[in-house]
Amino acid sequence: MNRKRALVSVSDKSGLVDFVRGLVALDWEIIATGGTQKLLEESGVKTIGISEVTGFPEICDGRVKTLHPKVHGGILARRDVPAHMETLKENGIETIELVCVNLYPFRQTIAKPDVTLEDAIENIDIGGPSMVRSAAKNWKDVTIVCDPADYDTVLAELRANGNTSDETRLKLSAKAYTHTAEYDACIATYMRKQAGLNEKLFLEYDLKQGLRYGENPHQGAKFYATLEPAPFSLAFARQIQGKELSYNNIQDANAALNVLRDFEEPFCVALKHMNPCGAAVGKTIEEAWQAAYEADKVSIYGGIVGVNRTLTAEVAAGMKPIFLEIVIAPDYTPEALEILSTKKNLRVMQVDMTRDGASVPQFISVNGGMLAQQLDTQVELVTPEMCVTQVKPTEAQLADANFGWKIVKHVKSNAIAVVRDNHTIGIGAGQTNRVGSAEIALNEARNAGFTEGLVLASDGFLPFDDTVALAAKYGVTAIVQPGGSIRDEDAIKKADELGITMLFTGVRHFKH
Repeated sequence: MNRKRALVSVSDKSGLVDFVRGLVALDWEIIATGGTQKLLEESGVKTIGISEVTGFPEICDGRVKTLHPKVHGGILARRDVPAHMETLKENGIETIELVCVNLYPFRQTIAKPDVTLEDAIENIDIGGPSMVRSAAKNWKDVTIVCDPADYDTVLAELRANGNTSDETRLKLSAKAYTHTAEYDACIATYMRKQAGLNEKLFLEYDLKQGLRYGENPHQGAKFYATLEPAPFSLAFARQIQGKELSYNNIQDANAALNVLRDFEEPFCVALKHMNPCGAAVGKTIEEAWQAAYEADKVSIYGGIVGVNRTLTAEVAAGMKPIFLEIVIAPDYTPEALEILSTKKNLRVMQVDMTRDGASVPQFISVNGGMLAQQLDTQVELVTPEMCVTQVKPTEAQLADANFGWKIVKHVKSNAIAVVRDNHTIGIGAGQTNRVGSAEIALNEARNAGFTEGLVLASDGFLPFDDTVALAAKYGVTAIVQPGGSIRDEDAIKKADELGITMLFTGVRHFKH
């Protein structure tokens, strides 16, 4: 009986030598190509060159080496079909029982800032995908290994049983087709862009977990993660304790992370239904937490709290009496975790909050289609030069205008945030007219006992002067808004009449 044969040709060579040595120890013959053969031979592993198998040299600078019947016949022939096996015998073709292949680094090549079209094309693998697909198609007879993470499993089964199981080969086949599909999608996207063709969107996500249900119990739902880890992402967070995350938990937590992304100073935000209900900066994270909590002690119930510093025992102790769904932080002190551990159902999440400045894509599905945009990570600095009224802002008003402007962009439109001393005191969200949102936010501020020195931030322009007039009645002394209304002059005039300073940022931050 012929010895079993493995064909090895990989770009990612991590773990390869030990894997192949394991095959050799089981009396397998090893066929190898190019750089793979060189590495194995230098490591003391005896191999058969691909040209020895095909009887034909590698040609065209290695572009053609495995595209040959003695390769693909040995992989694709069905062992349970006598005619196939007779054909192999007549043509002097030996079977190949294992194919270990991963592909040229096309994605890594095009990620280089100075990559040329010629460089990209030379990293389009031809023989590799052909062998992968051949082996994956004939999974009942051939083991296809694309991922170094599978080496140990394959060797363990070969040692125990002399072959991999049907179940393992089927799983490896599915992984192989995924490998080539992702590879081809990357090439197609790049080449279509080079050719000026209509863009096609290929999305690649891994299933992270199934969810018990979606927004409501009658809706099915799943949670997927991008292939590459990202900062400020719940998909790559560590859940330290608590119940399984729900669909709504994930939406809310994601909204919290988007707010946290905009603040570099010690900051705390409480959210309810994807809207901030209390937020504050402080000299310490303890100070920020206390101010955010006091901003709205009612709405925080059943909400989410996120901080952008290590969560300490003092903050954890403040949270302990409150019913919260999720706590988010970049890290926790051991003492804080001990306190939070008494709340068994509380979901405690540790999230990477590294700032890499990368542009973050955002996808929203609609019936029969998909919307794509870059996440709104832009943050404008509100400066005295933005003032459009006769009354100029004080340093304190500018500080609150900057804080309010960062918060209001994360409130659903029509959005109004009323702030003072770097913390929120009133939020108006999602109303069908802006003055309605303002009334909600201003009433919250008054009910909390704040009636003077307030700063109001609006995510969109004020279409009439009514919001300005209303704001003055509640003690607002400064307003920050984008401007851009055909009635801007009416709002400016009213502000001057009422002694309010107004600043135009020139940028809108709608959140629908």
